[in-house]
Amino acid sequence: MSLARRSAVAVAAAAALTLSLTACGGSGAKAAAKNGSGDITVKIMVGGLNKQIYLPVMLAQNLGYFKAQGIDAQLSDEPAGVDAETAMLAGQVDAVVGFYDHNIDLQSKGKATQSVVQLLQAPGEVEMVRTDQADTIKSPADFKGKHLGVTGLGSSTNFLTQYLEAKNGVQPGEATSIAVGAGSTFVAAMDNKQIEAGMTTEPTISMLQQKGLAKPLIDMRTAEGAKAALGGTYPSSCLYLTSSYIQKNPEAVQKLANAFVETLKWIQGHSPAEITDKMPADYYAGVGKDVYVKALENEKAMYSPDGVMPSDGPQTVLNVLSAFDPTVKGRTVDLSKTYTNAYVQKAK
Repeated sequence: MSLARRSAVAVAAAAALTLSLTACGGSGAKAAAKNGSGDITVKIMVGGLNKQIYLPVMLAQNLGYFKAQGIDAQLSDEPAGVDAETAMLAGQVDAVVGFYDHNIDLQSKGKATQSVVQLLQAPGEVEMVRTDQADTIKSPADFKGKHLGVTGLGSSTNFLTQYLEAKNGVQPGEATSIAVGAGSTFVAAMDNKQIEAGMTTEPTISMLQQKGLAKPLIDMRTAEGAKAALGGTYPSSCLYLTSSYIQKNPEAVQKLANAFVETLKWIQGHSPAEITDKMPADYYAGVGKDVYVKALENEKAMYSPDGVMPSDGPQTVLNVLSAFDPTVKGRTVDLSKTYTNAYVQKAK
């Protein structure tokens, strides 16, 4: 998607947001349109298409799995999941690939959305500390007075950062979250000493290490690492939509689930090098193909093998959000309404 088109989507989403806030999860959802070939058109916004945590989206496109299902998947890109969420609620896109935690946060705000395919069973995130701060910041307890990079305010990286602060005794306001995006903008924020630490994903992690700018502090690229940091299984990247869109367009949702489940199976049966060969070259231009493959090799286990929500995942995510998010803390959240396995089970 061109920069101009991304900007147009963002502006339109912001303009329509006021109207969306009065609709519980987009209650005015319409029947999905079809293109001239009869394929169902679905506009999907991703919180960073070139991030490895969202790799299944472009992979499904390049493998032809959307097309095979009769889906005209129109992919667009935003650097932070919170911006994609806003665009969907404003009716500018039909679906989002972002972190599952947004569904819980949105329900606490009166919005009805659901995850229908779970792409990752671990966050794939790493808290990176600037190299010259590594002797000072040895745990999240040392975040006091520091500037911490996140993709966007209200993003999942922001959620996880705030949880690490709360868990380690850092009070609200004692650390400052700075929205720095991912990729080159995140690297620049480290290089220019705009932030002392920050949470990001591959291939940004490898870019930082390659340049000697930062070192890992907390690694959540594996299920084990996520459990150690967050207290349990933490499902992250997923395909989610407003509940009204799902109810209005079950055929389109099933076709999307079919494509993603097939993609997850393909990932399990192929090597990181083979997966990388299916990615656009500009996705690894910043680090080089070999480094990209190695990064993918280190975290390939984060991808769900079947798209099913882990049974203990939603409660872990609710526990994390309840530790710091005032809109979630102390409120009753019906986790059963934040996800469904029905579509992936039928796809299997």
